Amino acid sequence: MGKTIRQLSEELQLSKQAVNQRISSIKDFRSKHTHKVKNHLEIDEQGVEMLANFDKQKRQDQQVDRQERQVKNDKQDKRETNINDVLLKQLDIKDQQISKLQKSLDQQQQLQLATLAENRQLKGHIQKLSGLLESFNSTQKRQATNKNGNLSNSANSSKTKDKNDKQGKNRVVDDEKQKKIHKNKINNSWWHFW
Repeated sequence: MGKTIRQLSEELQLSKQAVNQRISSIKDFRSKHTHKVKNHLEIDEQGVEMLANFDKQKRQDQQVDRQERQVKNDKQDKRETNINDVLLKQLDIKDQQISKLQKSLDQQQQLQLATLAENRQLKGHIQKLSGLLESFNSTQKRQATNKNGNLSNSANSSKTKDKNDKQGKNRVVDDEKQKKIHKNKINNSWWHFW
């Protein structure tokens, strides 16, 4: 025979509201374990047992939920651990790549510095050589002008002798001409016309 909510609340030492909350929290409890007798709602024996063991059942359900959550968490932790392991491996690989790139960059910079130093050294050598070349060229020009000067001096001396001879002959002729012109000028002066 069933019991009413009031009888059940006295037996379980709970309030009517607490009993009603338990009834509402169990799925399909009202349709399976309750029926109306006059103005009262009666709960069958199986329903009474369920409500009496509600705390135990609730604890068991909670424990099952906790275990399921723990299993899910463990699986998720394993996945996260696996992901973390993969990410850490990738980070290690990237660190190695960065290290290699850094070494390559350092080598490139050292080569560039060495090349710059060598270029500066070569420019210095070129400047020295161009200075030597200029001084050599100027020395050669001076020597060439000195040789030309010496040659021209000897040539000039023979030329000057020839010129002097010609000039001497020309002077004699010129002197005679100048005398004639001078005589003519004297005769043609303006005061002579008066």
